[in-house]
This record gives sequence, structure tokens and C-alpha cells, in this order.
Amino acid sequence: MVTLHYNALFTAGLLAGLSGLLVLSCWMCAGGLGLQLGLVAAIVVNGLVYFFGDTMTLRAMHARPISEIERPDLYRVVRELATEARQPMPRLYLSPTVAPNAFTAGRSRRRAVICCTTGLLSLLNERELRGVIAHELAHIRKGDTILCSIAAMLAMIIVSLTALAILMPLGDADDDDGPGLLSGLLFLVVGPIAAMLVRGAVGRSREFRADEDAARLTGDPIGLANALRKIEVGARTHPLPTERGLLTSSHLMIAHPFPKSGEGRLFAAHPPTPERIRRLRALAKEWGTT
Repeated sequence: MVTLHYNALFTAGLLAGLSGLLVLSCWMCAGGLGLQLGLVAAIVVNGLVYFFGDTMTLRAMHARPISEIERPDLYRVVRELATEARQPMPRLYLSPTVAPNAFTAGRSRRRAVICCTTGLLSLLNERELRGVIAHELAHIRKGDTILCSIAAMLAMIIVSLTALAILMPLGDADDDDGPGLLSGLLFLVVGPIAAMLVRGAVGRSREFRADEDAARLTGDPIGLANALRKIEVGARTHPLPTERGLLTSSHLMIAHPFPKSGEGRLFAAHPPTPERIRRLRALAKEWGTT
């Protein structure tokens, strides 16, 4: 419950900080009229972030809702673990990508979504899948989903400032590379700001905590450890494309889905997978499980 309240306060702080920055910026640029415009902009942006932040990653991953008829085994695993954890059954989505990963989204426990990729479901056995689903349920239970979804949306808004490049042509009018070059330069400025926002909001301790909670729910730390090892290898062989919408949502995934270089490294908010595996194996040794 302490974590849940902390996440709610942090989320409110993010939205309040964004609103204050918008209002202050507009006031400094246009005085009284800017103040009014800033208030309107703050209301609109906060509404977009709150009501659509949880769907941004689903759209970026081309995910769609799936029925129990399509994936009965997945539904069974999620239902069993949600019942064991005494929390509502989340809606299930499927992303048609070979990159193995999973993530959660949603403004509350009752609106929560768990999305798996086709690559994940084809790669993991049931023991490993249970560990991954338990990890995602732990994020939902602690209220991490709304904070992480809003952080992703805010980061995307910041990164979208690179679209201003089309309004500021660089070089000759016939130079098609001008806007693209300027967009890249703008990303070098705003990208680190968005990444700092994500890292500050998420924190690596959340993943360690969710790993431990998942291990306690399933009673099987090794299942999740094996899943993380496979996902780490799969992320190297089948990384997600480094699109801006995916970059700013990468912290929602159970493991970092990009190469650890370039733009992908900038948004790496997860703790090192070997360290997560080491901690889970230490738990298994402590509990006497294999």
C-alpha cells in the first residue's frame, strides 16, 4: 500500500510539474493572454496523458485484444495467477512481433492490460510464462502501470518536439535532408531530457521488487530467471525497431527491447538482466527450490 500511495503522489507530481511548466512558459512568452492559453494547454495535455497514456504503447506495438478462444492457455495462466494474487483479471492483448517481451498498461487495476508478443509466447514454456505474467501482475498490484504509462506519454510529448524540424528548414529549400538532419539534432537535445524523465519516474528498484513479488506469487524464482535469460537473448537477436514511440515506452517492457547502443541505450531504464537473474537464483537457493 505504501508503494501504491507513493506512485499516486509521484504521478500527481509529474502532471502538476508539466502543468506548471506549460503555464509558466506561456506566461513568459505572451503575458496575460499566454497565461490563459497555458491553462487551457495544461488541461488538454493532462487529459491526453491521463486518458490516452495507457494506449500509446499498445498502438506502437500494433497490439490487439485477444479472446480466450484464441489463447486458452494464456488465459488460464493469467486467471490462475490473478486469482492467487487476489486481484482483477486484466485484459489480454497480443502484439504480432517476433521480439520476445511483455508489458502492462492501464490507469488502474480494473483497467489494466497485459500484452505479450507472439515471440514471447512461442519462446517460453509454461513455467517461464508464469514467471513473466506474475511479474506483470506485480506491477499492476503496486500501481506501477499508471505512473509508467504517464511517464511514457510525457516522454513521447517531449520527443515529439523534433517534429518542429519541418517548420524550420535547414539549408536550401530543395534539400530534402534538411528537416531530417535538424530532427536528429533536436533529438540530441530533447532525447536525454525524455530519458531522464523516464528514469526518474521508473527507477530500477521497481523491477527488482516486481521480480521478487513474482517469485513469491509463483513460488518459483528459477522459472522467471530462465524467462529473463531467454528474453535477453531474444532482444539481441530480434530487437524492436528504434522508433520514437517505442523508445519512450521501453521501460514498460519486462526487459529492455533494444540494442544497448545508440538511442536504445539512452532509454535503458532496466537493471542489468544478469543481476536480476542472480538475485532470483539467490532466492531459489534461500527457499530451497530448483
